[in-house]
Amino acid sequence: MNYMGIGYLSRKLSMYKLGVEKRYRYYSMDDKDNVRSIVTPDSVKQMYRSVLEWTAKGVDSLADRIIFREFADDDFNATEIFQANNPDIFFDTAIQSALIASCCFIYIMPGTDDSLPKMQVIEASKATGILDPTTFLLTEGYAVLETDQNNNPTLEAYFTRDAIWYYPKSGEPYFIDNPTGQPLLVPIIHRPDAVRPFGRSRITKAGMYHQKAAKRTLERAEVTAEFYSFPQKYVLGLDPEADSLETWKATVSTMLAIAKDEDNDRPTVGQFTTASMAPFMDHLKMYASLFAGGSGLTLDDLGFPSDNPSSVEAIKAAHENLRSAGRKAQRSFASGLLNVAYVAVCLRDGFPYSRNLFMNTKIKWEPLFEADAAMMSLVGDGAIKLNQAIPGFIDKEVVYDWTGIKGGGSDAQTVVETNQENDKQANRIISTYEVTSLLEKYQKGVVSKENGVKLLVSMGYSRTEASQMLETTEIKVEE
Repeated sequence: MNYMGIGYLSRKLSMYKLGVEKRYRYYSMDDKDNVRSIVTPDSVKQMYRSVLEWTAKGVDSLADRIIFREFADDDFNATEIFQANNPDIFFDTAIQSALIASCCFIYIMPGTDDSLPKMQVIEASKATGILDPTTFLLTEGYAVLETDQNNNPTLEAYFTRDAIWYYPKSGEPYFIDNPTGQPLLVPIIHRPDAVRPFGRSRITKAGMYHQKAAKRTLERAEVTAEFYSFPQKYVLGLDPEADSLETWKATVSTMLAIAKDEDNDRPTVGQFTTASMAPFMDHLKMYASLFAGGSGLTLDDLGFPSDNPSSVEAIKAAHENLRSAGRKAQRSFASGLLNVAYVAVCLRDGFPYSRNLFMNTKIKWEPLFEADAAMMSLVGDGAIKLNQAIPGFIDKEVVYDWTGIKGGGSDAQTVVETNQENDKQANRIISTYEVTSLLEKYQKGVVSKENGVKLLVSMGYSRTEASQMLETTEIKVEE
């Protein structure tokens, strides 16, 4: 197979590194707006640097809801590998990193002393590769494994299908064999498509612009607040020969005394109208609305609470776009995590399994929104009605997927059965007249025993109960 080589991949990484680091700066709220203002001097602007967390909120609001639960139909026991790699931290780190930078990479390394493979999350600014568009595995990969204090690489790695080459800064290159047949660097991608196979970031260009514009609005508001706190004053008709007032004293003093002149005239003291802060709040709210619309959040999430508290159903409806984005992200991440499990199992067993053997393995997630009392009531009523129409259609696993609440074994299995038995008892009480009429017709010989059994079974009785009822009924023969 022809490889592009480590030099090509290193240059490719340098092309996209700046964009990834920019998004990480926005997420950590370290971004700085260096655009000069036509009104505010640079020295004043430096004094009022504003900070907003909207982009971080857009990432965390989705990352906190995407929670990995388990591998279903795990025939190769890949779960034990993830359990040995701090799953509570591993999954959250991988999901958060992929949402920020559009993708992240999992470096799978052999364990020591026959232990399970180890996995490390590498951010997109330190790894890249050539992607197979059908399996979304890499055909070759490159990663910076270690850096110094100045963020310069000290250990680089080049991944192929049969080996891993390590390039230390101070030392000779060396390699180790790869028995999996796949590069031990696996991407996890958020929202891939045909144009951008390595996905799209949750921090979009529009979101960064809205946050930057909102920050400028806050800075203008901070500067205007200084004039709002100390409005300008004026004095009309002051004698030119009078002692001049000290401006700072006139500003902060609670009382000023100005005497009349020889002609018994006095100057007029007034104050200019101060600038209102309301336009800045309206401007800020406009950008918040634009950001919320693009990220699936609400104004409440961005710090603009509504006057009337929303109901639970209204909150869920307002977050429908966030729910859709979460489901899309779950589907994208499921493919990447399944690829990680596949390569890790191959490395653990030292055998290049066919990827088709993992087609039945599925990834299950916790519900994006936790179930409240109202939702559980609706799920319970819906499960009973569906099972009455189609027996066994809803079981405890389906309810677990809907609510995220794991029931208690046999008790959970018998809930629907108990309700069905109660319905049968109610039907028996309601149909007492029909049963009596049927038995009278059987007694007179109008209805045969076989038809009588069928009719009683349709009323909710078992065939054994129906036969016993007919056998205890005497048949009257008319002479």
